[in-house]
Amino acid sequence: MKATRLSLICALCLAAVLLVVMNVQSVRTPINFKDTKNAREPIIKERLIDLRAAQNQYHHVYGKYTANPDSLVIFLQTTPIKSVYKEQTLNEEHFEKLKLNEDKVAKMIDNAKKKALNNKKLNLDPNDLDALYAYIWANDKDIINNKLQNFRRDTIESNMIDSLYHGRFTAETIKDIIYVPFSNGDTIIFKVNNAFPTNQGDVALFEMIAPYKSFLGDLNKQELANLIDSESKLEISRKDPHGYYNLKNSDVIVGLKVGDVDAPNGGHGNWE
Repeated sequence: MKATRLSLICALCLAAVLLVVMNVQSVRTPINFKDTKNAREPIIKERLIDLRAAQNQYHHVYGKYTANPDSLVIFLQTTPIKSVYKEQTLNEEHFEKLKLNEDKVAKMIDNAKKKALNNKKLNLDPNDLDALYAYIWANDKDIINNKLQNFRRDTIESNMIDSLYHGRFTAETIKDIIYVPFSNGDTIIFKVNNAFPTNQGDVALFEMIAPYKSFLGDLNKQELANLIDSESKLEISRKDPHGYYNLKNSDVIVGLKVGDVDAPNGGHGNWE
């Protein structure tokens, strides 16, 4: 009988210990999930901001965005970024009296340089910019009449990846930019609408999404399901506030994203 009582006491103690462990786990699980989510999100945001910079450069060159992640990688690897080196600034006389702006000045200077270089009698070296500018400042009528002596506007080409990412990516590693960190090789979702109608005409829009299920998929399944469910309801309310389309959770993708193909938002992130 004593043995029976001892066994019962041991069983009750084990049950009590198990209950304590389960209670601790039930408290720690959502805390651990939230802590990990908070630790990963800044890295996801940086990746999306990097992609936004790439899409903006793509749009600058082609006048549209791309929905193909591989095309964006090839663009970054093969296309130089162009910038304008400037000396001297326009003043009120240039703007008001001469009706100049930066685009007109750049074209005027570029045309003057081309005319000088095409004049075989001058035999100017295209790489000797100091001599080339000295000539057009002193001799080109458009430059003189528009008071652009000592103005320089030179288009400079530099490596796209170095210029945008400052050593964080190389031509070899830039392919990683399209993948969701902490996922099992999931690609960030690309969406574009290059003909979104507005009162000012059609505009191009992009959207890039890192889904929660990709970068939190290795965490507690119930906590992830709860997060996706609550965020899906918010997204459905945003997309269809009046319930016209009877959207379901499976109809939307939730996570961190930049841009929006449903409305112009300047390419902002949904956390900004």
